[in-house]
Amino acid sequence: MKFLTALLAGFTLVIISLQSCTKQGAEPGSDSANTSGTSENESGGGSSASGRSHNMGLNCMNCHYAGGPGEGVFTVAGTVYDTSKTVTFPGATVKLFTGPNGTGTLKYTLTADGSGNFHTTQSIDFTTALYPAVQGKSNTFYMSMSITMGQCNGCHGVTTNRIFAQ
Repeated sequence: MKFLTALLAGFTLVIISLQSCTKQGAEPGSDSANTSGTSENESGGGSSASGRSHNMGLNCMNCHYAGGPGEGVFTVAGTVYDTSKTVTFPGATVKLFTGPNGTGTLKYTLTADGSGNFHTTQSIDFTTALYPAVQGKSNTFYMSMSITMGQCNGCHGVTTNRIFAQ
């Protein structure tokens, strides 16, 4: 009987430990610093009080997924650099349009935080084509292909150039 009681207590401890290891997601609609939804998507919040984040250039979704170790489940995330592609670009704006080269409807707008990272936890509809545009202080760069997922650093900086602004 003592063995069964100890086994049950150990099993309960494992379940409690497993549940406490998973961080709870950020509020739906939580975005990187100074971000906002557009069109039908209003959002707020910030990544931190300082507007700074971490792991620039890495695939944010390696941690920020349901049940993952990162706080919040990101639906779109990445890092913007300056044209040297070595220094991050805080304050860059990432826009998602329904048409190429800034045509169609502007569906979502995100602003890079103090580390050059942008992210959102709001629901993003990838069933229709979304075409990214990255706006800096003087230029806007358009991605010619549509995206079907929001893991921007899954390709950029790995198999294609880093995302950059000017």
